Amino acid sequence: MREIGAAISPLSEFEATESGVRYYCRDMPAVFTRAVNARVWDENGVEYLDFLSACGSLNYGHNNREMKERVIAYLSGDGLLNGLDLHTAAKREFLKSFREIILAPRGLPHRVQFTGPTGTNAVEAALKLARKVTRRGPVVAFTNAFHGMTAGALSVSARLDARRSSARQLGEVVRLPFDGYNGAGIDELDRFNEIVNDPSGGIEPPAAFIVETIQGEGGLNAASTQWLHHLAAPERYQHA
Repeated sequence: MREIGAAISPLSEFEATESGVRYYCRDMPAVFTRAVNARVWDENGVEYLDFLSACGSLNYGHNNREMKERVIAYLSGDGLLNGLDLHTAAKREFLKSFREIILAPRGLPHRVQFTGPTGTNAVEAALKLARKVTRRGPVVAFTNAFHGMTAGALSVSARLDARRSSARQLGEVVRLPFDGYNGAGIDELDRFNEIVNDPSGGIEPPAAFIVETIQGEGGLNAASTQWLHHLAAPERYQHA
């Protein structure tokens, strides 16, 4: 029991009540109170530049003024906060704008799928969809990759400490070196292409490649434009 008058740690409430399943706060124990654009402040007034940006989900920064005004107006008008997959006026407005601004100008016939709120949900859906459409099993993933903590996403992730958290993972994953990994480049992609297209190569044609153009958890590794274009070449695996 804490003695009367003893100093109270600013982190004591987190330690006493919050689950131990935490990650970033173990290395950054500051308690934040305010955020604007790319800058955040803790309760002692110390200013930080936020490179994390909620793992990339805040690509417009914190409290972007125009977005904040729209959110406040929506809340003030008692807008629906969660409608599952029901029709809402807000969803209709978003879909219309997305089609007119993103899809139509590029001639894209794509449909929009609203997935769960985390990246690992999108990865799981992508893996299942790729395997269903191609009727193939293997998925090619890369060194230093991190795609999430659910079973399918863990199977294509590379970090051992994350993978050890799950006793069972999906099989049929082929691991290739990411661009620049120990000097790796497009030669490894060409070699893999030759093996897959060789009837005696011993590797089944892949259902998909899953790749981060910029690896975050893996150490901020950026793939070159040349490597990415080579990876996505349409003639690849045409004989597979």
